[in-house]
Amino acid sequence: MKLTWLKNKPSNSAGITWGVPWGQGKLNRDEGIFLKGAGGNIPLQSWPMAYWPDGSVKWTGHAAVLSGQEELFELEKGERHTDDGIGMKVLSREDKIVIDTGRLQFIINKKGTNIIEEIVDDGNVAALHGKLIALQERSNVNEGIKTTIEEPLESVIEHAEIEQAGPVRCTVKIEGRHQGVLTKSRQWLPFTLRLYFYENTSSVRAVHTFFYDGDANLDFIKGLGMEFSVPLKGDPWNRNIRFAGDEGIYSEPAQLLLTRRHWKGNVQYEKQIAGEILDVSNAEYSQLMEHATQNAIWNDFKLTQDSADHYRMVKRTDETCSYVNSIQGTRAKGMVYVGGEAGGIAVGVRNFWQKFPSSLEARDLSKSLTKIKVWFWSPDSESMDLRSYSQGTHVVSAYEGFDEMRSTPIGIANTNEVYLQFYKSPPSHKELIEKVNEWQSPLLLVCEPQHYYHTRALGVWSLPDASTPLKAELEKQLDAAIDFYKNEVEQRRWYGFWNYGDFMHTYDPVRHQWRYDLGGFAWQNTELVPNIWLWYSFLRTGREDIFILAEAMTRHTSEVDCYHFGEYAGLGSRHNVVHWGCGCKEARISMAGLNKYYYFLTADERTGDLLTEVRDADKALLELNPMREFYSDPQFPTYARSGPDWAAFTSNWLSEWERTENPLYRDKIMKGIHILKKLPMRLLSGPTFGYDPETSSLIHMGDGNEGGYHMVVAFGGPQAWMEIAQLIEDDDWKEMLAEFGEFYVLTNEEKKSRTNGELHDGLFSLPMLASGMVAYAAALKDDENLAKKAWNLLMNEEISQMVLPIESQKAEVWRNLMEIPQITTNTTVQWCLNTIIALELIGKYLPEADSKKV
Repeated sequence: MKLTWLKNKPSNSAGITWGVPWGQGKLNRDEGIFLKGAGGNIPLQSWPMAYWPDGSVKWTGHAAVLSGQEELFELEKGERHTDDGIGMKVLSREDKIVIDTGRLQFIINKKGTNIIEEIVDDGNVAALHGKLIALQERSNVNEGIKTTIEEPLESVIEHAEIEQAGPVRCTVKIEGRHQGVLTKSRQWLPFTLRLYFYENTSSVRAVHTFFYDGDANLDFIKGLGMEFSVPLKGDPWNRNIRFAGDEGIYSEPAQLLLTRRHWKGNVQYEKQIAGEILDVSNAEYSQLMEHATQNAIWNDFKLTQDSADHYRMVKRTDETCSYVNSIQGTRAKGMVYVGGEAGGIAVGVRNFWQKFPSSLEARDLSKSLTKIKVWFWSPDSESMDLRSYSQGTHVVSAYEGFDEMRSTPIGIANTNEVYLQFYKSPPSHKELIEKVNEWQSPLLLVCEPQHYYHTRALGVWSLPDASTPLKAELEKQLDAAIDFYKNEVEQRRWYGFWNYGDFMHTYDPVRHQWRYDLGGFAWQNTELVPNIWLWYSFLRTGREDIFILAEAMTRHTSEVDCYHFGEYAGLGSRHNVVHWGCGCKEARISMAGLNKYYYFLTADERTGDLLTEVRDADKALLELNPMREFYSDPQFPTYARSGPDWAAFTSNWLSEWERTENPLYRDKIMKGIHILKKLPMRLLSGPTFGYDPETSSLIHMGDGNEGGYHMVVAFGGPQAWMEIAQLIEDDDWKEMLAEFGEFYVLTNEEKKSRTNGELHDGLFSLPMLASGMVAYAAALKDDENLAKKAWNLLMNEEISQMVLPIESQKAEVWRNLMEIPQITTNTTVQWCLNTIIALELIGKYLPEADSKKV
């Protein structure tokens, strides 16, 4: 298969990890894989990520060290290529892990505070004492006097293991908590840190996840990050710090070779600012040095991104003196370099400005050890405030889920990426710019969309098709929807540590603003599966900008909107003003089908954790019945709707089955299908059932009950079920899906007639949401009339509630905006998603006469 760069490619050799799908029966687990470039075979590390039901390999993960000199690669079956190089050396001892990449040597502790004890480059210590840091803020107000205490916290390692060991790539996973540096009285704020190493490279990647387990009313986090100590060589004028700004590099030394008498034609000063190491021992520089060495020595520097549109850099001589303002800008690219005569280290943070408030800090630049601090949450900002936005719930007026107050951040998480690059000699500004651009853009090998499509490894979706005027117009509308939300992220500044990656739910054309402050109309939080829409859109186009949107949404919704431990573990929070605010904690928000695309395309281990985390999410319903508003009969362990609850479970079980081949999870799926088969209305039964998580059993309790049939089809259930239908080869299951879709578009009289009056139109609202299921029925039956009904659900604006064409208009309000007054994310997502599915299943029946409607 052909592989190309997603868009950007490395300037020099870089470690790359990616995943690819294989059609069923195309790759046996004992077959080798090799990678070819224009120059021949490339050392490759491969591993299976998922399997087809017949035992053949469905997805493989790969790692290689690649340069940007090649544009096209071939991945083929054949004998495994043997690496002729030294390869990675990985050693696990009782108290530490030792890794030798061939260029760098790392000592990683299994216990204690310092995670990375030491990094050695060519026999010289390049960095040491790498650990995680945080600041807790506690405030007290007494008689109008506010007292604030900041307590520094640091990491405590609980577990460290080698997850993957070479020859090309090594991954180490470290887990632990934070504790007070001085008091050591409490261990909290759990973390997971993964370190990635590649053969003969001079860099390391870190993926950091922190979890909140405090009291939102008391435990305010003032700062969160990591730090390293770097031994530098050279006099203060040969110590250099550089920050990546909006475009280029800003550079300053610890001590300027600039004086009031030496400023015109001062070539040494120009070289100093360019980052060059100077030899000023010649007599011709004696007067310059006599004057310049009287200049102040600047030891501490920091650059803080305090919003999506502003950063500033400050510096000071030492902690007894004030900071002095230096530069200001808009969007820093999130890299700091500190170095001396023997080189140094560059540290970068992915999505630095997008996930403000963030900062990069260097202290003691002229001392024997310079300390670098990477702040994911900058101490120069206000502390994290994870309390609810209101002391009550607003169910009737603001579409919040329950009267119960369940707004808690306990168990949520946030993941960030950090890069370290080591230099034996000072790099040029150009080298640093190239490196930071690599860090801020996904470096990924991808397949052509046609390959993803033909493998059928990620469900049912269509390739772009402009073969007729109407199809071309629909493709234009699909692109317009993506472009609208891409622009909204920027225009509305949907950025920030806790927000980046999410969209808003419903627009308010009167305020020319999204309903950010109105209960369930604010953040989307995976409602009606925007993740799947974005990932289908990427798979069919290969567009990097869509990948970035989908990646950010996956990172955000899988971490921030979900609970990873605590009373709601395995569930997520429905849409709300704050991401964890809604009283509805449900499996539909956390289901694996929202996140597995990113896992399979990138082989990201953190996302793999999340897929494993939800495999038994159905057991959480024993503690929180999702239908508690309507049903609480003690004869049932709990309750579940066929969708979105059981649909989410099947998505989770499918993920676990295909990744691990554990038959237990296949059997859970089959048990539910078998139970539904025996019911008179099959998948149309319910939609609410009694549910027993211990046996994975749906317990029939009548039909046409509370729950809403539109809920069955709006939350990724059809996408999971269609994929399952491709795998299990059960004609009855396919017929049940088709039966559900066909039933949705029957007349009210036909619905009643087929069910003895039990089911009727009043139970089947928002029919556009079912258009994909109707298309499935039409395709299975090859029924043109049914296909026309499916297209009518999408093309008839009165039914779809989708305003076509998708066109923004200018609003001159507090600033000039582009808006679609009637826009809702729910409708847009489902229209796009179902259109993509319908184009695949019933594109041949698309009536050109409807072109005027779009």
